Amino acid sequence: MAKKEAATVDNRHFDVVVAPVITEKSTLLSENNAVVFKVAGDATKPEIKAAVEALFGVTVKAVNTLVQKGKVKRWKGKPYKRNDVKKAIVTLAEGQSIDVTTGI
Repeated sequence: MAKKEAATVDNRHFDVVVAPVITEKSTLLSENNAVVFKVAGDATKPEIKAAVEALFGVTVKAVNTLVQKGKVKRWKGKPYKRNDVKKAIVTLAEGQSIDVTTGI
């Protein structure tokens, strides 16, 4: 059986994964071998999986996505709406880990 080729890093991969989400809830998810990322609004689950595997060199088991709707806030009495944010909860295979405190 042939060796599995390492995924090449494409410029689109850097556009798909925007930033890691570092919150109390995402830290609790890391105990279950999962990492949370902010991703591009038009990114699909296969694109997110390919980007994380290529950028971090890990094996992704599953990808769950959600869209956090922007809150309506007020500034100087006038309402405005924050932007919507798409997040991806990436579950890694056993024995895999990503240290989000370091850069790519």
